[in-house]
Amino acid sequence: MEYIDMDNWKRKGHFDFFHSLDFPQYNVCMNIDITHFMDVVRKNNLSLYYSIVFAVTTVANECENLRYRIRGGRVILHEKTHPSFTDITPGDDQFKIVTMDLTGDLLHFSDLARAASQSKTDYFPDAVTAQRDDLIYITCLPWFSFTAITHTIKLNPDDAAPRISWGRYFRENGRVMLPFSVQLNHALADGVHLGDYVNRLQAYLDAQ
Repeated sequence: MEYIDMDNWKRKGHFDFFHSLDFPQYNVCMNIDITHFMDVVRKNNLSLYYSIVFAVTTVANECENLRYRIRGGRVILHEKTHPSFTDITPGDDQFKIVTMDLTGDLLHFSDLARAASQSKTDYFPDAVTAQRDDLIYITCLPWFSFTAITHTIKLNPDDAAPRISWGRYFRENGRVMLPFSVQLNHALADGVHLGDYVNRLQAYLDAQ
């Protein structure tokens, strides 16, 4: 983790403009193609959910702007970020939040995520975990597809954790499509950075 030299940061003007707003967040929804990725998941008997958690976090770490965070008005850059995702225990309709390190490969991570979820008994993070800013907040709505989504959030311009969501996949023209949403703090990332992330993610899903 390193602090950015704000006076010599090329993004300082954009940061100052958007950070001054009460709600500098923006959210974009789209469909991504998981046809090939789903075949890989099924072939290896993996959880589709945990596999996508791994994919979206892995690719986010390739994008510098998604690793920026804000502390007290200053920008930091994390070397690596990690997933904090919602999950539901069978028989319980109350979700819980599972936070874990991004480690291993796709197959290994899926097993680790399942174990982490099964061992999590509290619904919400403890005080130490809640203070971490090297996280990506992830959730899934597998019961339905969507074309738009909003998130509950405090009106805090320092809130810079990306929020990534997806819904129930559907089939279209022989492809498997996934409703997908990314919410970012505009002080740290613009549409061009989001576009780079989405394109990298699609390439990753196609290459497994």
